[in-house]
Amino acid sequence: MQKVKMPVTIDPVKAAQKRSDYEGVILLAGLTRLNQSLINSEGDVAVRVECGTDQQGLTVIQGGASCEVSVTCERCGEPMTVSLDCNFAYTPVKPGDDAALELIPERYDVIEKDEHGEINLRQLVEDELILALPLFPMHDEAVCAVSAVSMSFGDIGPEPEKPNPFAVLAELKKK
Repeated sequence: MQKVKMPVTIDPVKAAQKRSDYEGVILLAGLTRLNQSLINSEGDVAVRVECGTDQQGLTVIQGGASCEVSVTCERCGEPMTVSLDCNFAYTPVKPGDDAALELIPERYDVIEKDEHGEINLRQLVEDELILALPLFPMHDEAVCAVSAVSMSFGDIGPEPEKPNPFAVLAELKKK
């Protein structure tokens, strides 16, 4: 595979017929939805994409993306670096083609082609990276500015007993 500038969109059918492989980078600054969860947008994403057909004759787009991003630690509030690495395997379908969905094996995710029969690679990679983000990024306890000991707030005392709201009914039943 030769390193090329990653195209924004590709025609998956034509790329699969040519068995096209792409390897390149996408700037983090261009991934606006992902940047909403990051401290800064410096750096780039290493992307590889392979297009082809599988044994069933389905068009397949598979590959991966990896990068390092800066996020805020949810425990201490300090910046931290997280490595994101994801792999994907998609098969494109026409919008509204429900019959085709029945034939697609579970190992493939489905991606809809646009009105020109193309898919947006940048958006696909951005979606995968968003899914790879940790829900609650935190430093390891050994390096975090806030220790587990300082996060404990003491023992919870026994809860006082409350009167049973049905006690009145029990008394009426006894009478």
